[in-house]
Amino acid sequence: MAEFTNATIVRTANVYFGGSVTSRTVILADGEKKTLGIMLPGDYEFDTSQKELMEIQAGKVEILLAGSQEWRTVQGGESFEVAANSSFKIKVSDVTDYCCSYLSA
Repeated sequence: MAEFTNATIVRTANVYFGGSVTSRTVILADGEKKTLGIMLPGDYEFDTSQKELMEIQAGKVEILLAGSQEWRTVQGGESFEVAANSSFKIKVSDVTDYCCSYLSA
């Protein structure tokens, strides 16, 4: 999906790691929640409360999901899922544009 129609955008930014990761919340007409954001190069770790689908729009990252021993490269046009009540580590090598969708179990 290249664009969202009939959506509400929350004006206040979500800011993490001193501004190195930022996003805006988008709420679709059906109540589905997404965030659109930018990650600057660096190493980060995120916790999840809901299942998430991370779509990398542009850029390149390496991810390590909780319980995994292997880092995986994900770049523009690719995605990965993270389980609810979990975490993941991410190494951002290039400025990365992403869309995070919050999924039902």
